[in-house]
Amino acid sequence: MTTVDPGSLPEAAVRRILIAALEEDAPNGDITSAALLPADARATASLVAREAGIFSGGPVFAPAMRLTDPRAEVQLLLADGASFEAGARLAEVSGLARAVLTAERVALNLTQRMSAIATTTAEYVRLVEGTAARVVDTRKTTPGLRVLERYAVRCGGGQNHRFSLSDAVLAKDNHLAVLTGGDVGRLTAALAGVRGRLPHTVHFEVEVDRLEQIEPVLAAGVDTIMLDNFSPGELAEGVRLIAGRALVEASGNVNLQTIAAIAATGVDIISVGALTHSVRALDLGLDISVAT
Repeated sequence: MTTVDPGSLPEAAVRRILIAALEEDAPNGDITSAALLPADARATASLVAREAGIFSGGPVFAPAMRLTDPRAEVQLLLADGASFEAGARLAEVSGLARAVLTAERVALNLTQRMSAIATTTAEYVRLVEGTAARVVDTRKTTPGLRVLERYAVRCGGGQNHRFSLSDAVLAKDNHLAVLTGGDVGRLTAALAGVRGRLPHTVHFEVEVDRLEQIEPVLAAGVDTIMLDNFSPGELAEGVRLIAGRALVEASGNVNLQTIAAIAATGVDIISVGALTHSVRALDLGLDISVAT
């Protein structure tokens, strides 16, 4: 089980996401529930797993239910980061039936996706056990949901890359093409000039796609070198050349079949876009019964 602090998911950000999601799903209320159910009818519901996985989304599920019924009683039965089997009850909610049914899809959509990301991340993390490599996410997240998806990665035992373009300098191939015109001979001076203009607190990472770029980039004093789409043999050689003078990140062609070999090369960081951009929502359901 991965220990995750629910407080690391900002309540204000969660509320903004939930309000937007509910506005999308019920812009003028839930006319089905209003037409069929008495206003004072109450219901209890259980969040039930239809398949095994890693739970993530407690700090989202509970406020989603309370958004439509502030007096709803929500009990989380499993901590975020904990594993569960098919059939497990993950949470219970009791409140006005109309409110529970109105919030159901928003709560499920987000919790299913977050739990899927946590479950997928845990698979990748398991495959690098025994190495020094850290599994991290990328900016390939669902627009508007990055804060939730990054939290879910942590629930699965992974770590986060920079949160946004404002957090660190990461010079990729397109940046370098504009900066140097494709001339490797200009690389060191150009990057050193950038390094000299940055505050000392700003992390500086540079992506390379050829071994011969490593020494010119290192000479500029960067903090991390990203080896992009390198074979395992090339990654091992890159680690040897860098020799601890910068952190080494591997990126590209990372999947469940390749990550163990990548980690074995000695890289420090493996960034995996698939943690967030390719997951299938975990099958969770809300089983509802009417309270008498």
